[in-house]
Amino acid sequence: MKVLVLNAGSSSLKCKLFVMPKGEVIYEKTIEHIGEKGSVIHNYHDALEALEIDFTQVDAIGHRVVHGGEEFSKSVLIDDTVIEKLKKLIPLAPLHNPANIEGIVTAQKKAPNTQQVAVFDTAFHATLPPKAFMYALPQELYTQHAIRRYGFHGTSHHYLMEEAARQLGKEVHKVNLVTLHLGNGASACVIKNGKSIDTSMGFTPLEGLVMGTRCGDIDAAIVIHLQRELGLSVDEVDTLLNKHAGLVGLCGENDMRTLLERNDKHATLAIEIMVRRIQKYIGAYMVLLEGDIDAVVFSGGIGERAGVIRQKVMENKMFQNIKMFVIKTEEELKIAQEVYALVEK
Repeated sequence: MKVLVLNAGSSSLKCKLFVMPKGEVIYEKTIEHIGEKGSVIHNYHDALEALEIDFTQVDAIGHRVVHGGEEFSKSVLIDDTVIEKLKKLIPLAPLHNPANIEGIVTAQKKAPNTQQVAVFDTAFHATLPPKAFMYALPQELYTQHAIRRYGFHGTSHHYLMEEAARQLGKEVHKVNLVTLHLGNGASACVIKNGKSIDTSMGFTPLEGLVMGTRCGDIDAAIVIHLQRELGLSVDEVDTLLNKHAGLVGLCGENDMRTLLERNDKHATLAIEIMVRRIQKYIGAYMVLLEGDIDAVVFSGGIGERAGVIRQKVMENKMFQNIKMFVIKTEEELKIAQEVYALVEK
């Protein structure tokens, strides 16, 4: 079976074509600058044309969808009802879900007779218990407005769990891990007996670890202070916390390779803050596992390639007897596997 995996972003479209169940990649391409000034790729229809794929030879298409809310706890075959439900979830992911939906609708027009599947970043974290996903806010904010922790990077954490279990020689439902997806966006997940029981990202991907341009955990009153005392608008605060914070905010740089080459106090402090936050999460997750942890797994661009960061994180005495794995995440492969399993069934 040939499975095409599409990841539609706000101005890009990434694709990989797999032969399943082998998982062999026979084609891949990324289209960028969709709809941007001066680009010849004006929309997702142009992007799909630029892929140069014969869609009559594709058996199924898998779409990465960032936010499934509480509506979608697993991958689903896409129909009109699913698309309408995705549209209702746009307020939970206004930057991501519209692009995901546009990619789906365009692909349906391009390949109307091909089964298409939505695979959700949030689905792996659907196993979080209420004591993990609830915020200490008035109940009606959850019941009426769906404000809760959802978690993201789920496809990556799911893949890392399965690969770590394989390397450990353990059944997936018996494995206990802390998985770290460390890139420009970063998140931690604690997995107990093969299920996500807590994760660092929350209602949005802003919460948690220090990231390239996102602040991660901060005092919520800072937002109020920025608006009240500095006169920043809602959009200005949103841009500040998501695009001008994190490593960029601390030292003006979010490329870890450049940061590690620099020898100044701002770069050093930024790395120390990032590492300390990761250590705090690992320590907290060890408590949730009651010390019964099989391994800490590093992945993502920083997790896979920045050995000095891994060393700094794991040099804490509490972690010295814990196994450490470095696993290249394969989110597109995991999506293809989900599509294959669903379409075959």
